[in-house]
Amino acid sequence: MQRWGISESRLPPGSEILFRVPTAWQRYSWQIAFIVAVLLIQAGLIAILLHEHRRRQLAEVQSRQRMAELAHVNRFSTAGELTASIAHEINQPLGAILTNAETADAMLQSPSPDIAELRDIVKDILQDDRRASEVIRRMRSLLKKAPFELKSLDLNDLARETVEFLSSLAVGRKVELISRMTPEALPIQGDRIQLQQVILNLVVNGIDAMRDTPSESRIISIRTSRVENFAQLSVSDRGSGIPEDKLKVVFEPFFTSRAEGMGMGLSIARTIIEAHNGQIWAKNRDHGGASFRVKLPLVQ
Repeated sequence: MQRWGISESRLPPGSEILFRVPTAWQRYSWQIAFIVAVLLIQAGLIAILLHEHRRRQLAEVQSRQRMAELAHVNRFSTAGELTASIAHEINQPLGAILTNAETADAMLQSPSPDIAELRDIVKDILQDDRRASEVIRRMRSLLKKAPFELKSLDLNDLARETVEFLSSLAVGRKVELISRMTPEALPIQGDRIQLQQVILNLVVNGIDAMRDTPSESRIISIRTSRVENFAQLSVSDRGSGIPEDKLKVVFEPFFTSRAEGMGMGLSIARTIIEAHNGQIWAKNRDHGGASFRVKLPLVQ
């Protein structure tokens, strides 16, 4: 019947068809149904995974934005502590500029002013002006609200710049900053402002930890080194150290040993370092004080 194209509907009623060739559905109905069910389940799981992936990406973006906002607030809080030292640091070159300008004005009143001396005075004025401008530039950089941006950096240069920025605060608090940078370059990928904030938070915390330490023993050491494929930075103080039962919670939000502290500095530092695929931890020194260490992956 199939060969001659005869339809079953043309057969007389009650006819019996023998040797019928079953269709694929008739032969493999349960297998086909099983495969279709598996495909539908897989499609549903893929749709759910894609939805969750989009939700996770959105959550990461929102988390990074909140971290940036909180870090920005923390920088303003730290800037308040630096106000007096920054004002002093700016007043020094401004006072020198005024003195040199008055001297130059007096020399110009004479009938034969010393041109060579005036040239030296102008050089001093330009140098002091650059010093004041550099202080303002560093302050603007600290307070700037900028998106998270990874760039090629040298951890040594970053640490030196931050230590220089904190030098006036250290003098005001009668603290000696000792920096020992490894001679080899430590290339990393990072956000300059946020990594500077980490170093700044660690140093300021170290200064605060030594408020009851005799002035001659107030020393903070900032060291950089290379450990395998990581760039490492350590900030050590000579304060009273951290209670052993608190070493694991010092990076938790709102943990602080100061009555006036917010307890967010170390928590923000950990969030920033983890966003750079790095590690940060604290330990007590053998001869007193605490040491905070940061490891960041090196790049070619």
